[in-house]
Amino acid sequence: MLLHLPVFTGVTVQTVVKKKNMPNIPSTQDLLKVGAHFGHRTERWHPKMEQYIFGSRKGVHIIDVEQTRSQLEKALTYVEELVARGGVLLFVSTKPQAQDLIEKHATECGMPYVNGRWLGGTLTNYKEIQKLAKRYISLKDKRDKGELKKYTKYEQVQFDREIEDLEERIGGITKMTKIPQVMLVLDMRIDKTAVMEARNTGVKVIALCDTNIDPSMADFQIPCNDDSIGSLMLMTRLFADAVKVGSSRAKTAQPAAQEKK
Repeated sequence: MLLHLPVFTGVTVQTVVKKKNMPNIPSTQDLLKVGAHFGHRTERWHPKMEQYIFGSRKGVHIIDVEQTRSQLEKALTYVEELVARGGVLLFVSTKPQAQDLIEKHATECGMPYVNGRWLGGTLTNYKEIQKLAKRYISLKDKRDKGELKKYTKYEQVQFDREIEDLEERIGGITKMTKIPQVMLVLDMRIDKTAVMEARNTGVKVIALCDTNIDPSMADFQIPCNDDSIGSLMLMTRLFADAVKVGSSRAKTAQPAAQEKK
């Protein structure tokens, strides 16, 4: 099936759709501009993604971005409402091109993230992860205060290596005081261990689903290109924005709740 898609060159698209009490949803043109509609080659598809595929062009599947928009609206609204009630969203992506994006946007909205190797047991053995986090925070605090200088140079080097190792493994979740209610995963094939732990612990999964992904593993399925930097940047920013709105609502609700007492 040959599709004749509109081509956008040199156009700055700013149109978004915003419903009352809902996050901004990108327009169709916004999604096309960042390449969110490009899937994988037709021979590399997953049959369960058929419902989200608009057709194919030059041997590449084209994702139905109208469904991308509708699924985004559901997921973003869910996140905003959850955070407004004090919930936590965990950002997850260990794929190289998304690591910096995950750290940037998760940090900006004050949510935990995993962008290095997923540490087995992060959710299923959370108490042990908490112990590692406390160890990391303690060592880093002592080093910053100069309290490790009383040890030999060799011991100080060992402490530095331990801090660096813990930073890489759990640096993004040290302030995660409880198991999150939901997880955003940018590539379920790469981070399948994280997805399985989420399912085993009752943590809901929001996932970007390219045409080669089994979407049934996610509670919220967002059909889109999970390789394009532009697409990944847009998606992570949208969820960070939803968190910010939810956090703002939570702060506003606290004084109101206290006044009623």
